[in-house]
Amino acid sequence: MKNKMFQTLSVLITLLVPIALIGLGLRLLLTTTFLHIEYNMPRFPQDEYGFTKEDRLKWAPYAVKYLANDADISYLGGLKFDDGTPLYNERELSHMEDVKRVTRGALNVWYATLAILLALGSWSKAAHWEQAYRQGFRRGGWLMVRLAVAIGLIVIVGIVVNPNVFWGFFTAFHKLFFEGDSWLFLYSDTLIRLFPIRFWQDTFLFAAVIALGGGLTLGTGLEKE
Repeated sequence: MKNKMFQTLSVLITLLVPIALIGLGLRLLLTTTFLHIEYNMPRFPQDEYGFTKEDRLKWAPYAVKYLANDADISYLGGLKFDDGTPLYNERELSHMEDVKRVTRGALNVWYATLAILLALGSWSKAAHWEQAYRQGFRRGGWLMVRLAVAIGLIVIVGIVVNPNVFWGFFTAFHKLFFEGDSWLFLYSDTLIRLFPIRFWQDTFLFAAVIALGGGLTLGTGLEKE
């Protein structure tokens, strides 16, 4: 009975590990450092409506910081161009409120996942089930590797072979978290000018690489113990 309980907890850890690694990727990408890396990537598309790289690096950090801080939408709503025109229209501001809700929810899940994994780790030492605990991490690492490879392939195929592959994935992702077409904008809107589709292709690819690295570390590193 005791062994069965330990194995059940090991399976739980297997399922929690990918959530922890995906959350880690989200937090690392939700930084101004990533913006600097991304906007300096080779052949990153220029904004046909006039934003320079410097303009993007000026305005984009506000959006990223808004998602991570406790400010309300006025943090973005008060931003204006030099001529006094609001940086974002009402539709964009409404979407950013939705994005913040989803992002904060995802980060809270990540924090809870880390807390559970740490608590189970402490208990594993007291209850002498370290082997099952490590086994859960190994399996979770390899599960993350499979998921990361799948996401990476979708992005690469979407870039190299058929753009519709990534667009279909991107659409499904948004339909999962947002209602209707609230996430669709004109090419002239600020959100698209700051964050074109190439930005999101690279974001998912970077996230896949981070998750892949974490999965391989857990999957292979713990096997050596």
